[in-house]
Amino acid sequence: MPPTTCQPELGLWSRAWRIAAVLTLSAAAWGEVAVWQWDHHQWWFWSDLGLGVLALALLRWRRAYPVPVAVATNVVSMVSFAAAGPATWALASMATRRRWREIIPVAALALAAGLTVEALNPGKDEPFAITIPLVVLVIAVTVGWGMYIGSRRELLATLRERAETTEAEQAARVAQARTAERARIAREMHDVLAHRISLVTMHAGALVYRQDLSAADMRSTAGIIQDNAHEAMIELREVLGILRDGPGDADPELPQPAASDVPALIDEARSSGMRIDHVSSIDLSTVPESLGRTVYRVVQEALTNARKHAPDTLVTVTFGGGPAEGLRVVIRNPLPFGPRAVAPHSGLGLVGLAERTALAGGTLTHRITPERQFVLTAWLPWPA
Repeated sequence: MPPTTCQPELGLWSRAWRIAAVLTLSAAAWGEVAVWQWDHHQWWFWSDLGLGVLALALLRWRRAYPVPVAVATNVVSMVSFAAAGPATWALASMATRRRWREIIPVAALALAAGLTVEALNPGKDEPFAITIPLVVLVIAVTVGWGMYIGSRRELLATLRERAETTEAEQAARVAQARTAERARIAREMHDVLAHRISLVTMHAGALVYRQDLSAADMRSTAGIIQDNAHEAMIELREVLGILRDGPGDADPELPQPAASDVPALIDEARSSGMRIDHVSSIDLSTVPESLGRTVYRVVQEALTNARKHAPDTLVTVTFGGGPAEGLRVVIRNPLPFGPRAVAPHSGLGLVGLAERTALAGGTLTHRITPERQFVLTAWLPWPA
């Protein structure tokens, strides 16, 4: 990832503390010398201050031109004590790019600048044996700090990019799953309705073109049309429940489950080791077939999620409602403790389940309660 893409925009506070740090460094480097300059050579005082202001102004382009700005500010700092702060900031900013072919020559220039300006210091009394290690230490800390900031910025940018990529891929998978399910619905509708509609068309055509039909024959043909149209409507309602992956198009469809099969599904889950409480205020055998298929899938998906994400918890399955208020299914289980204490993600299973209930005219919601329970609720209208 190019280093320039990892540099965030600085806010007001970030700019303020950086400028304050630069001015502090310049004041520390120039403060004692400034007094001597004012007392002995005021032209040196004003030129030192002017070069320091110039170096500070150059920092505005440190991101667009990091190497030239770092070189320019360090060259200025050879003859200006006030430019020490801007030169340090420019070096640290350039070091965030973490390119040794840039850092090594500019750091060497900074070392030369530091030794040169110290040689010009009229009040200098320390030997170079002390000055050189001190300047090298300051440059090393500056470069190290800049490289740390650059590494952290790149890490955050990489994590942000991965998160955005993951979200885009998840959205693509969800869209692909919905498209596949809707395409299968269309195929199923064609397979289910083509036979009925063809019979209706054939007998309706006979009524139009046959002139020799008796009244009894016409009533019989009309009855056939009525029966097939009624069956087509029933099958259309049943196929509008979203279809799950199952046998291929060339294979015969297996018998579809109903609400009356839910107790067997729960018993099967119990036999695998799950702990399940089943509470129902209605007789599941009275649930219409088109509604029962969706109810079965809701319970099946909820038990699958509980088995994967909370295998050692108690699952409660509750049925309520009736023909007047619709059917409500509530499945809840506490979240486990420890490293697996996570709720099911809204993956393709829950997405497909929400699509199925929506096509059946109902709703599907899931949430985590303050008591750390994962609750899946489905409401489905009762067919008239």
